[in-house]
Amino acid sequence: MRRFTLRTGIRWKITLAIAAVGALVTIALSLVVHSAARVSMLESARDVQLERVQFISRNAEAGRKPPMGAKLNDPELPVELRQKAQSGRRGTYVQERPHGLPEVWAAVPLGNGMVLSLHTPFRESTTLLTDLDRALVIGGLSAVVAGSALGVLIGGQISRRLRKAAAASQRVAHGDPDVRVRDAVGGVVRDETDDLARAVDAMADALQQRLEAEQRVTADIAHELRTPVTGLLTAAELLPPGRPTELVRDRAQALRALVEDVLEVARLDSASERAELQDVALGEFVSRRVKALMPEATVRIVADEVVSTDPRRLERILGNLLANAARYGQPPIQVDVEGRVVRVRDHGPGFPEALLREGPSRFRTGSTDRAGVGHGLGLTIAEGQARVLGARLTFRNVAAPGVLDRSPTAAGTPAGGAAGAVAVLWLPEHAPTATGSFPVLKLPPD
Repeated sequence: MRRFTLRTGIRWKITLAIAAVGALVTIALSLVVHSAARVSMLESARDVQLERVQFISRNAEAGRKPPMGAKLNDPELPVELRQKAQSGRRGTYVQERPHGLPEVWAAVPLGNGMVLSLHTPFRESTTLLTDLDRALVIGGLSAVVAGSALGVLIGGQISRRLRKAAAASQRVAHGDPDVRVRDAVGGVVRDETDDLARAVDAMADALQQRLEAEQRVTADIAHELRTPVTGLLTAAELLPPGRPTELVRDRAQALRALVEDVLEVARLDSASERAELQDVALGEFVSRRVKALMPEATVRIVADEVVSTDPRRLERILGNLLANAARYGQPPIQVDVEGRVVRVRDHGPGFPEALLREGPSRFRTGSTDRAGVGHGLGLTIAEGQARVLGARLTFRNVAAPGVLDRSPTAAGTPAGGAAGAVAVLWLPEHAPTATGSFPVLKLPPD
């Protein structure tokens, strides 16, 4: 059963956290302020009520009739307040009503043994409390909105820094050794993002040094093997004719080709290769090279176009793609030229899923149905030469009729459903110059 996951950005998480904390703090403060204000207002109302009933009691003892609202021995007088007044003490009492305003009572004993009381509803103070509650709600909502806006700003800044770090890390992962995550993150404030960026930079530097060391070792080994392999070929030519001699020569030639391929891969990895550009008609060039390299392959020119590229490197790419199709695919092999795009297709079992997912890898030949033999350098060299040309080389499988075509997705084509492999070379509109940079385009005046 697939587990449901909810993806949210750090900006909204920080905003939600600040809004939740602000709401909780606002509610707590509002309750405290409301309770304190109500107690204070009730105390003030009780003091006022007690002063009024004392004033009325002095008039009553002088023989004057109590004003409306004041009563003698009121039967509705709360029991607690009645007992207190009968004991000779004055007092106040707040009587809560379930569905109405609270009543504020005040009572004083008279000299004739009677109890004078007065009660009024807590109306004006209730209105003030309502206004206070409304002000607290408005202020609380304003504080939550302001806190959320602040959270968006703070979270947005952190999110942008993390996205910049992720983008720079992706460039490092794609082989750009000059990228530094700390420089990409930027900013004046130092936080955990800078620690992460420095850690990624340190890891990238360590990996780059290790990769360069491995490349140097590979190139040195291949270079040192050149002389003994050349001597082996020369010695093989001196052997007497026969089947053993042919086997020795064949294996020596294969060893020499492997050494040359390893040296070429080392040069491509060092990023020191530069294209020597010439203007060539792509369709005519591909037709002549395919006819020379693989006469049985068919060439279809949909649209011809003059491109600026390095003919030697383009021929190397084309030769490797044709050799791969002939070795691991099945005929017919078809080459299509459409503008700046060259497609090489065979009708074999298709590319392995690992190649579709991760791209060509040296010394890994994939599954036995397509690349169980060989050393896996042909497509690696083709991809490296394409990089030198500023081109892009992609790989996909073509599904058999009636089978869902899942290429060019990373999953490839289902086993048994491939009807061929297609390698596509996309030549750029502006190829890199001999210095490795791209030409500066002069825009026409407005």
